[in-house]
Amino acid sequence: MQETNVMTREDIFEKIRAILEEALGVDEDEITLDASLTRDLEAESIDFLDIQFQIEKAFSTDDRPFKIQQGELFPENFMENAEWVRNGKFTDAGMTMIRERMPHVDFSSFEDRAVDKVSELFTVKGLVDFVETKLARA
Repeated sequence: MQETNVMTREDIFEKIRAILEEALGVDEDEITLDASLTRDLEAESIDFLDIQFQIEKAFSTDDRPFKIQQGELFPENFMENAEWVRNGKFTDAGMTMIRERMPHVDFSSFEDRAVDKVSELFTVKGLVDFVETKLARA
């Protein structure tokens, strides 16, 4: 009988915490599930690329690479689409699109829809949810 190597939610959180400690230079105790990557942990847009790369690396195995498609974890290239963004805010179509593409993000408090504030919605919990869901589908 072959043993399966299933990661618990806590295992995923611990790996995410280690990634964020290294990538952002923050203390472990600052990295809570509710922490916003930008507001609480002071991540900048360039940090998102490193975080994504580190997540791919941390959750890949020899027999199963963990690949994150462009725009799957963090939004990319939506500003050019006038159907999704108008006057710096997401349109109804834009909100539908971003909710579908990013079910790991809680948009319930995103009432003003300002594009420049969307990064504040990315939380440690969202990263854990993303990885947990992606691992379950693999």
